[in-house]
Amino acid sequence: MNFIESCRMQKRKVGKTNLEIDVLGLGGAPLGGNFAELDYAQGAEIVTAALDAGMSYFDTAAWYGFGRSERVIGDQLRSKNYVLSSKVGRLLEPGPVVKPMDYGMVNPLPFHPVYDYTYDGILRAFQDSLQRLGLDRIDILLAHDIGTFTHGDNNTRHFKDLSDGGYRAMAELRADGRVAAIGLGVNENQVCSDALEIGDWDVFLLAGRYTLLEQTALDSLFPACKKAGTTIICGGPFNSGILVGRETWNYDAAPKFIIDKAKALNAVAKKFNIPLPAAALQFPLANEIVTSVIPGPRSKIELEEILTWSAFKIPSDFWLELKSQGLLHYSAPIDTGY
Repeated sequence: MNFIESCRMQKRKVGKTNLEIDVLGLGGAPLGGNFAELDYAQGAEIVTAALDAGMSYFDTAAWYGFGRSERVIGDQLRSKNYVLSSKVGRLLEPGPVVKPMDYGMVNPLPFHPVYDYTYDGILRAFQDSLQRLGLDRIDILLAHDIGTFTHGDNNTRHFKDLSDGGYRAMAELRADGRVAAIGLGVNENQVCSDALEIGDWDVFLLAGRYTLLEQTALDSLFPACKKAGTTIICGGPFNSGILVGRETWNYDAAPKFIIDKAKALNAVAKKFNIPLPAAALQFPLANEIVTSVIPGPRSKIELEEILTWSAFKIPSDFWLELKSQGLLHYSAPIDTGY
């Protein structure tokens, strides 16, 4: 299957930059063994299959497998036409962690992460990532997992480091042309709103907060982003698996109210003979502030399913039915073209 032909491939602009990325990108967390058991060859197969299908936007991070994801992605992208985002805020120090699954990692490289959002820490993390990738550029640089979701009470200190120095390092990299865009890669709305107060950000990679299951970002974050000219990359469009039939949500076992809502969404999808994952992939893109959606396939077969779902024609009556049942935010943009 050719992705460009079957999925009406499009690109959208990142923030106020001249950079354009695919509306459907590849999330690289599973390639590092992040809640997924796959080896280097399997990861390389996924990236190669994505390239062969016409995809060119890839996302990764030092966190994913403590360097594994960056290594496999870099090896496949070298000499290819690509747009890449990676993340800073964690340094990898030698020495393995004792229990990798406490971090959600299967067979990571022998390093352990150390948080550092300072000026020097951001610059070192950027250089380290280029070395692991074996590439001479990263296009989009994101401050990773800043916020209380990850840091709890310690976020006050980490956010101060980002505000006092880390942001300046990222802005300088952008001004020097070493990266094309800067932003955050996070799981929560509030820290994005807070970040808008300390800098000029091009894009927020927001995981799980603007999906078919949840649209909390519409209430205040998206209006603020629109005013600032900051666009959104939607990570975790399946909300950690709950929207593809698994009972996981926010990287953990899904609570009953989430399972119940997923079942209600699926009931409407069945009524219209629509695969629920197809609706989950396509829903965010009806919002003009969303630049890209980046699911993270764990195999070549899952990638092929994603490509099929992204091209599935969904009638406007389906979206209207979801709204009539209160399963979508009343103001959520929907695709009425079919």
